Amino acid sequence: IGHPEIFPLVFTTQTQEIFNCRVDEDVTEENRFKLIKKEDIIEDLKARAAVSDFHPVKNIVLEYPGEELLVVFDVEQQYGQNFYLVATEEAKDNLLKPPEAAAAEEQEKEKEDDENKEGTLQESVYKPPVRKPWVSLGSEKEVEEESVKDTVSKIKYLISRVRRKFGAPVTFTDKNASSVKDSYIECTSYQDKTFSIKLLEKDVGAQIVPKVRENSTQTKWTYPKNAATQYFPREFSDEENEKSLSSKKLKEFITSVLLRMEIALQQNEIMNVFFDDWRALAEDEDSYGSKSDIYLKEYQSFIDLHYLKDRTISCICWHPNIYGIIAESATEKLSYDERVDLSGKLLLQKSVILLWSFSDPLHPQLMLECPEDIYCFQFSPSDPNIIAGGCFNGQVVLWDISQYEEKLRNAKSSAGGVKKAAVNLPSFIQAQQCGQEPPIVRYCAVSSIEYSHRAIITDIHWLPDFFEVNRTGATFENRAEICVQLVTCSPDCSILFWDIRGTRPPVQPPSEKAKEEKIIDVLPDFPDTFKHLDLTWKPLIKINLCKSDTSVDYSPVRISLREEYYHYKTSVQSLNKRVEVTKESPYAEISVPSGKILKGLENISTNFFVGTEDGEVIYSDWKLERDSKKPSQKHAVHDGIVHTVQRSPFFKDIVLSVGGWNFAIWKEGLATGPILQSSCSAIRYTVGQWSLTRPGVFFIGREDGTIDIWDLLEKTHEPSQFQSISISMITCIRPWIASAKQHFLAVSDDSGVLHILEISWTLSHPSSNEHASVLHYFEREVEYQKYYEQRQELRAKERIE
Repeated sequence: IGHPEIFPLVFTTQTQEIFNCRVDEDVTEENRFKLIKKEDIIEDLKARAAVSDFHPVKNIVLEYPGEELLVVFDVEQQYGQNFYLVATEEAKDNLLKPPEAAAAEEQEKEKEDDENKEGTLQESVYKPPVRKPWVSLGSEKEVEEESVKDTVSKIKYLISRVRRKFGAPVTFTDKNASSVKDSYIECTSYQDKTFSIKLLEKDVGAQIVPKVRENSTQTKWTYPKNAATQYFPREFSDEENEKSLSSKKLKEFITSVLLRMEIALQQNEIMNVFFDDWRALAEDEDSYGSKSDIYLKEYQSFIDLHYLKDRTISCICWHPNIYGIIAESATEKLSYDERVDLSGKLLLQKSVILLWSFSDPLHPQLMLECPEDIYCFQFSPSDPNIIAGGCFNGQVVLWDISQYEEKLRNAKSSAGGVKKAAVNLPSFIQAQQCGQEPPIVRYCAVSSIEYSHRAIITDIHWLPDFFEVNRTGATFENRAEICVQLVTCSPDCSILFWDIRGTRPPVQPPSEKAKEEKIIDVLPDFPDTFKHLDLTWKPLIKINLCKSDTSVDYSPVRISLREEYYHYKTSVQSLNKRVEVTKESPYAEISVPSGKILKGLENISTNFFVGTEDGEVIYSDWKLERDSKKPSQKHAVHDGIVHTVQRSPFFKDIVLSVGGWNFAIWKEGLATGPILQSSCSAIRYTVGQWSLTRPGVFFIGREDGTIDIWDLLEKTHEPSQFQSISISMITCIRPWIASAKQHFLAVSDDSGVLHILEISWTLSHPSSNEHASVLHYFEREVEYQKYYEQRQELRAKERIE
């Protein structure tokens, strides 16, 4: 108001950078004026149009008579904005040169002129250069040739629509592009002449310069030397020996060092002088003092969305010989009644055992076809290509994967060279991209359903390769020196022993024999390793554990034999010649020998531990007497089904049992009860496993997906460490020693995921005296149990008296 020549403007950051009038940099409170050329403002209006900050004063700029416009930085925002434009030349001169400053400048100029006139030497006056018109010399033609012009005509598209269809709802439908004519077109690449640049002129210069190099060599001169070698020792003669031994000097020397020699010999007998105490002390500190190293590190995980969808992993086993190969089986999450209702649907689903490799965590390397869901399985210790499993319907199944052993040893990623690039993709997407199915191996033999278990097989074990049992349960030497027998247990109250060797087949009529050969020819892809057992396999021994006070039998779910294959090496030598194993169907060639020609083994224990569905731990003997077996010991310490009964890898007579909400450690031969029983946990226990390298460490899996790590040398009333692995229930735990520096722990959960965890150094490497310390702890607990029983008997006698 009152200043019609001033127009307030808002300059954005972009406008300030374009015209170099940035606040506090180009314009400040002391220097608020900025002259902007009229041509630059007009170019900005053309480029940015209505977006330009000069658009409100467009007409004023176009009508301005001068070449430069004055823009003033309004610090105090006197006119309402951060800048304002001066629209007249008079106002611009008044702002740039106020009247007082102009008058003072004129006075100073007149004064300087007077001084110049009075001076003796007249100084030259500066004359600015005068603009001259430009005269063309033909350079505009070269500029025209070098300039780039847009010669391609623009393509314009006009898209229209009927007005009545404005705002109408749109419905999209799927359409197959290949079924409609001209629905798609292939755009092939071609060379566009528009972008081909013609080379008009090229100047090339080259000059050849010879390379100069100087070399010199200095030869080292060696002078000749005399050398001598002694190749036989110098020895005294007999006379010199007698003279030296009888000399007074030698006697005085022996007398002077006698005392020191006796002291040194005594010290060597008392203690080992070469033992490094500092290193042993460091081992103890690392083992017991470091708490940060007690953890399980996630190494890898396996999941299959096709075969393991909505299934729980029932059993996992490491391959005994091949690095990084692990097998897993899965079952449906159904109760017995639900299985009966959905029995027809379950027959259409394929049950398999998947073999995974560390080299390809996305695709299984091998699949074993199963007649039913497999609850437990084991590799043969003597021949890992043979696998035995227990079905949900009570049958025992055998597989032979010898044809695929080389594939497992050379297992590589199915994705090939793009494995690293595809790591971030989900597994189901990569499976679709790969499109390759792993080979499926059919089972070789399945037991006769009439003589098999009546319920699910919950545990299976191979007998060691140095002994075998006959039909009475007696132990004899194993001439074949390979594992040929296995034992299974089931809640149907029975324990069965099986023999995989062939027996003499009965004489068949020619018609039946030809019929059988015809069937075999029809199915050539089936392995024939155990064709002599298929559907005719019967158990060798059947044991029923009956209760002494009632006619009801126990329901075993887990079994642990004293003679496990990982406790012994093949130390029993046969007196006769070992049976030669042929390559084609070797187990059919090895027949069951007669008990009369075999040597009996009296030092093999036939005792075993059994865990039942009711939470009882039973200790019994498999030798048959008259009728069903009555257990020698029975203890009800668990308040739920027993999930684990396992012997310690370091002590054959120490057994771990896990069931319900607690666990217990047993001493074989102690009839009073467990030597250690934990208190009830807040979360139910599901599985347990001893450590393969540390005698006092074992792992307990819980229902909430957590693993408790127990160290008996550190704590016995609570776990030393616990770690959450999954959000679902832990179903199985299997440790494995890959190398001296790499130990793994395989953990499966109820959601079908197999986790591979790397065990830390503290949990995998024992201290120097850990074995002796754990053994001393167990012996001390046994003594305490005996003392407790004696006190109980004494108190009973006192009460009677």
